[in-house]
Amino acid sequence: MNASPADQRRLVEVAQLDARIRQADHARRNPPQAARVQELLGRRQELSRELSVRLGVRDDLRTELSRIESDVAVVDARAARDSERLAASSNPKEAQSLESELASLARRKDDLEDAELAVMEQLEAADAAVAEQEALIATTNAEGAELSADGKRAVAEATAAFDAAERDRAAIAGTVPADLLAAYDRLAARSAGAAFLRARTCEGCHMVLAGTDLQVLRQAAEDAVVYCPECGCILVRDGESGL
Repeated sequence: MNASPADQRRLVEVAQLDARIRQADHARRNPPQAARVQELLGRRQELSRELSVRLGVRDDLRTELSRIESDVAVVDARAARDSERLAASSNPKEAQSLESELASLARRKDDLEDAELAVMEQLEAADAAVAEQEALIATTNAEGAELSADGKRAVAEATAAFDAAERDRAAIAGTVPADLLAAYDRLAARSAGAAFLRARTCEGCHMVLAGTDLQVLRQAAEDAVVYCPECGCILVRDGESGL
């Protein structure tokens, strides 16, 4: 196949744009923030599970505290009733019984108040544990939101670069002879497709060509389409090829 040196150089431009298109496509599909966002989602799930456990502990303690407070209220009511009955009683036996019950109620109230104090201390610790976990979740959410915003910007930038490269590619490819472009497309499926030969090195695979291969290239006509013996891409020669 033969093609003018100018057409061959445009083919390298197409190859460079294809590389930019692949890079932009990869960038928009895989923003650098994505992996960390997934880590944070997993972390938030773990933190949320732990928060549920801590909330359960706190709710149980609140229920227990309410029960104790209710028991204290019952004891106080009974003590108030017995005190009124004692004050109004003129029966020594009844009075003795009421005094005994009041003493028992006083001991019961002391026990309940001790239990209440213990539960309140546990509840204070449980409240702190819940607050600590909620703070961790808030921090995780904030980082996730920031990374998500950064990711959206990165995707938008990569998409803009992708669209621009595709437009440029279409414009330049439209000036390349159809048979030359078709040959490039076939090769691009397994190599760079087309690349300059610079300083005796293929810029497609970065391999330095052997002397015998360089001799073949020296003897090829200027408009001959030649190929890299290493990677098979179309080699485009110019003044910097080292031939």
